[in-house]
Amino acid sequence: MGRKARVGITRDLFDKDGKSTGPGPGPKFLEEIPGVEYGMFPSLSPEVTPEQLRGFDIAVGFVPKWTARSLAGNDQLLALLRGGVGYDSVDVPALNEAAVLLCIVPPAVRRPMAVTIMTFILTLSTRLRIKDKLIREGRWAERDRYHGIGLTGKTLGSIGAGNIGHEMFKLARPFGLKHIACDPYLKPEAAADVGVALVDMDTVLAESDFLNISCPLNAETRHLIGEKELRRMKKTAFLINTARGPIVDEAALIKALQDGVIQGAGLDVFEQEPTPPDNPLLKMENVVVTPHALCFTDEFFTTMWQEIAKQVAQIIRGEIPQTLVNREVWDKPEFQSRLKKFHEALR
Repeated sequence: MGRKARVGITRDLFDKDGKSTGPGPGPKFLEEIPGVEYGMFPSLSPEVTPEQLRGFDIAVGFVPKWTARSLAGNDQLLALLRGGVGYDSVDVPALNEAAVLLCIVPPAVRRPMAVTIMTFILTLSTRLRIKDKLIREGRWAERDRYHGIGLTGKTLGSIGAGNIGHEMFKLARPFGLKHIACDPYLKPEAAADVGVALVDMDTVLAESDFLNISCPLNAETRHLIGEKELRRMKKTAFLINTARGPIVDEAALIKALQDGVIQGAGLDVFEQEPTPPDNPLLKMENVVVTPHALCFTDEFFTTMWQEIAKQVAQIIRGEIPQTLVNREVWDKPEFQSRLKKFHEALR
């Protein structure tokens, strides 16, 4: 009988006592796969090191960065399974060069992130933050100064209408909003079922009452929203960013909010995380902020680990994972040789 498949998990997914963070069974889903054993990385660091990876066939990661240095000298690792959908913390070309697969978990973030966006829309439109503050500070009499904004007939726009954006529009349908989106990679028929009209960037900026950002961070989207784009928006508009902080030029956003260029913002992400306590955004009453964690629900963590377990099982069976990012790696002779050696060791 051969050895077991070894899965290594970055320590940020465990607390100081070695208990899985997040509600639900967590990595125990891996125990349902015959011939699999898992363990924590021996240490926690901002960047994965070769020493942490040693001896593992598959790695599960969340916060730490993956670079070419992480993979130096490794001839065993088959795949990195990232517990999220964004992978800007992963050097994908380095993974490709090392013949290592990268998988993500779109089903885990789809509904929780869509709920997160709707939470910001409802919080901003009802002015929930300041009304909560009024009653806590004994300022009941001031409530008539802060009337809410009805959603019926307003325009919900999105930069990106794929996995998360599509689900957001699905949840928003009962509210009577007009739906528009800018997404150069999406075909019109893919958004038709949720009533989304695909438009250009200028249109989505100019017409949105609530502008959501649901696109990945890459060289094309870094500072996609800057001073010029903010000035194209309505003065009454709200900007919502739950994707990645650097997609928005934060200094330009701060100035736009201070100058009344737009009405407010809902932010789960920042250019620097954790964001400094002196960030002006934290003191603005027309801004709702959360620590890049609003989607961390039992639904998210349970689905994340279910998807990761599914990916591990698929690799063990020699199947291409459905959520593989770098498909070209699967066909590389180097990867296929490593996969064959792995399967032989399990027999």
